[in-house]
Amino acid sequence: MHRQTILLFSIVLLGCSSESPARRKNSALLPAPLKPLVISEPVQYDTDDPAIWINPADPAKSLVVGTDKDSDGALYVFNLEGKIVNKVGGLKRPNNVDIAYGLKLKGRSTDIAVLTERESGRIRIYSMPDLRPLDNGGIEVFAGEQEHWPMGIALYTAPDTTLYAIVGRKSGPSESYLWQYKLSDKGDGTIAASVVRKFGQYSGKKEIESIAVDNELGYVYYSDELFGIHKYYAHPDSGNRELALFGQKDFKEDVEGISIYKQGKGSGYILVSNQQANAFNIYPREGSAGNSHEHLLLRSLPFSTIESDGSEVTNINLGDQFPEGLFVAMSNGRTFHFYDWKTIRERLDQPAKR
Repeated sequence: MHRQTILLFSIVLLGCSSESPARRKNSALLPAPLKPLVISEPVQYDTDDPAIWINPADPAKSLVVGTDKDSDGALYVFNLEGKIVNKVGGLKRPNNVDIAYGLKLKGRSTDIAVLTERESGRIRIYSMPDLRPLDNGGIEVFAGEQEHWPMGIALYTAPDTTLYAIVGRKSGPSESYLWQYKLSDKGDGTIAASVVRKFGQYSGKKEIESIAVDNELGYVYYSDELFGIHKYYAHPDSGNRELALFGQKDFKEDVEGISIYKQGKGSGYILVSNQQANAFNIYPREGSAGNSHEHLLLRSLPFSTIESDGSEVTNINLGDQFPEGLFVAMSNGRTFHFYDWKTIRERLDQPAKR
């Protein structure tokens, strides 16, 4: 082989190398993705959003519910080993789900799971943990609106125990994007919903799916996917003034699933899926010193979930596997990933690599 040919061949090999030395050095500085303790059994079509039901008799027997998003979709129930233990099928593209405790139905305290059923324009309500229907086939939302396909939902329990569902839609107007419904007993053991509030700004850039409520502090957060995270009061009597808009420059692309890890005296973390980065951006629940509505990015942690839409977290001790709580996130591959909060806390306690 001629010297010029050898030289050219060497240059081509160098150019085709997967990483330059500088890039390899930078990659070594990146933290490894957090790995789940449990990966759930796969659903049939496409996981979308989880919620966690705490078993009052034995928290170690708590359950995770999650939606399977399809025109022939379902709501699944998993135990803490990720095994499917129950299911409601035949749902018309269920998106998001949330859980609330202690709604009075015919005088009995009932825990409920509420989800959006996009293609029917309804919300669906089931008792927990047995998934008994409580909605007479579904409750229509956004009645009379041109854009009425529901996507996001979060439940808010007011200090007087009144229960509300805050519902978002696939697309809609720039004002009053969210509608808030009061949930109550119809007297026959099923649930009625009445509109009590219309609020919330929308950028119009993509859609709003993830909604999360902080019951103790009385706030609602929602992801305006290509724009940022909005914050409002959760109680319908507290006014419709936007309290904060944050995270606008912190995401690779879509702003997605929101979950809130609670600690003492109103502190803790707000975790928001940085979907295309396969990471979760973490913000202080309590805000900044002197400004409870200033939420500055603390850390972006890589997770093993792929393009996560939805997540949920609890600080309750759920036994030996999850002594400091459980974080659940949807992942591509039709699964949900269960993380021991202790591993997340340990990563947060480490200094960020520069």
